[in-house]
Amino acid sequence: MEHVDCVVIGAGVVGLAIGRALAKAGHETLVLEREAAVGAGISSRNSEVIHAGLYYAAGSLKARLCARGRELLYAYCTDRGVAHRRTGKLVVATEAAQLPALKQLAEWAETLRAPALQWLDRAQAQALEPALHCEAALLSPLTGIVDSHGLMLSLQGELEQASGMVVLRSEVEAQRQVAGQWVLEVRDGEGGETEIGARVVVNAAGLFAGELAARTQGLAAQHRPVLRFCKGSYFSLSGRSPFSRLIYPMPQDGGLGVHLTLDLAGQARFGPDVQWLDGDADPARLDYRVDAGRAAAFAQAVRAYWPDLPQGALQPAYSGVRPKLGGPGEPASDFRIDGPARHGLPGLVNLFGIESPGLTSCLAIADEVLAVLGAG
Repeated sequence: MEHVDCVVIGAGVVGLAIGRALAKAGHETLVLEREAAVGAGISSRNSEVIHAGLYYAAGSLKARLCARGRELLYAYCTDRGVAHRRTGKLVVATEAAQLPALKQLAEWAETLRAPALQWLDRAQAQALEPALHCEAALLSPLTGIVDSHGLMLSLQGELEQASGMVVLRSEVEAQRQVAGQWVLEVRDGEGGETEIGARVVVNAAGLFAGELAARTQGLAAQHRPVLRFCKGSYFSLSGRSPFSRLIYPMPQDGGLGVHLTLDLAGQARFGPDVQWLDGDADPARLDYRVDAGRAAAFAQAVRAYWPDLPQGALQPAYSGVRPKLGGPGEPASDFRIDGPARHGLPGLVNLFGIESPGLTSCLAIADEVLAVLGAG
């Protein structure tokens, strides 16, 4: 049986950031990934937005780690030459009835000490974005976009430079404690089975984190949450976008509404919408196809803030699935980073419900995991 100091399960952006941090702290680290490439799950199916941190509960992990993570991520991308852009974002009230909620959002962001927002009336907002329809808007100057694939390759490179390793097509089927260490049962892409021993295990398996927790011997039921899955589809714009900033409507249940984001080439895309999946959905068999029939609902949502969206300009792009700790109609849940102080099992950290702003927060999450483990 092979023995290492630390194993991180999941090579998405969060798992890679944690693996990098552990390796740079001097720990022999393996990152195990069930797919044939890094970032094949949640990390490759999002908006690639660097969030300012406007929406999260005061004192929550999301609020704290988003704010810290945003600072770390901008600095990291600048220092390493990872493509990114500080575009700014407009959160818009498209009708007068939404103005009180927009004002509440501005007040809430101030209590969170989020970066100063600028209130814009209709004329001021349209001076920045002439194609925009709104009654008023909040300008968030620190929102941006990042090349998530380039970021993950950079994190992987630094992990490997620090003598860590990413092992693809390696699925952890179960784990148990034996004589003070964790023993992981791992199946490779050819169907072979092996065991790996580790002092520390970090479950950063994203959509599979709940399943893995259920297959962790000795982990009590109250520490094995059942994740709910929320699918969000994206449509791309055929043709040139008239916007230079991201445009967000007011938040809705399960997400932030069908917003307009830009990639680094200036191509516009819209999404995600909210489509709750059945409670027994299997994360290994999710249907990521985008239903072209949803285009009409997307167009209606987009025309609330861009009335001149050309007919037939939306094309199905891609979809993603968010792992949530609550279901439809329930209050938004926080990140969970469960260490030994919570569940009582030495050397184990479980990450649950790492959805947005997980990309923005990845470097701060890594620091948090090291602090939980006392491994810095």
